[in-house]
Amino acid sequence: MKSTLRQPQPSPKKKSTVSAPNQFLWALIGVLLTIGGTFIEAHVTTNPPWTWSENGIQFGSLGIYCQVGAVLLTGCLGGKNAGILSQIAYIFVGLFWLPVFTQGGKLAYLMEPTFGYILGFVPAAGVCGWLAFRYVLTLESLALSAFCGLLVVHLSGMIYLMGMAWLERLSAENLTLGAAIALYTLQPFAGQLVLVCGVAFIAYCLRRILFY
Repeated sequence: MKSTLRQPQPSPKKKSTVSAPNQFLWALIGVLLTIGGTFIEAHVTTNPPWTWSENGIQFGSLGIYCQVGAVLLTGCLGGKNAGILSQIAYIFVGLFWLPVFTQGGKLAYLMEPTFGYILGFVPAAGVCGWLAFRYVLTLESLALSAFCGLLVVHLSGMIYLMGMAWLERLSAENLTLGAAIALYTLQPFAGQLVLVCGVAFIAYCLRRILFY
C-alpha cells in the first residue's frame, strides 16, 4: 500500500501592520514632513540617467510643492491612524499656532479657496494609509494607495470650492468656480502624479529596509 505524502503548501504572504508606538512616531514625522513639504518645491530630472556622466544631473521644476507628497508618504509609511493624526495636527498648528500653510495661517485661512484641499489631507492620509497596509507590499499597491489619496484631496477641495461659490466667496478672489477648479486641481494634477510615483518608490524602499 502506497502512502502519499501531502506536499506542503507555500504560506501566503502576510499583510504588514504598524505597532502603536510606531504609528505615533510616524504621526510626528508626518507633521514635520508636511510642514517642510509646504515650502519645498518639487523637481524632477530632465535628462536621462545615461547622460549624467557627461552632462551632469539636470533638474526642472514640476511647478508644485511637496506638501501633498508628504501627506501621502506619511500614510504609506505609518498607516491610516498615523496619517490622520499627523494631518489633524498639521491643520491645528496652522489654524491656531504657526503660519505653516502655503499663504500663512490662522483662522482667516478658512476663507482661502485652497483650504478645502488642506482639509482633504485628513481623509486622504487615512485612505492612503488604509490601502497601503490592506494589501501585500508591492510597488503597484503603494502607487494605487497614493493615487487614491490624491483623488480624495482634490475631491475635498472641489467640494469646498463649490461651497465657497454658493456663498459667493470666490467672487472676492476674482474667481469663478470653473477657473478655481482649473487653477487648483487641473493645473497641478500632472505634477502631483509624478509625486505619487516618487512616494510609492520611497515608501517601498523604506518599508523593505525596515522589514514591514
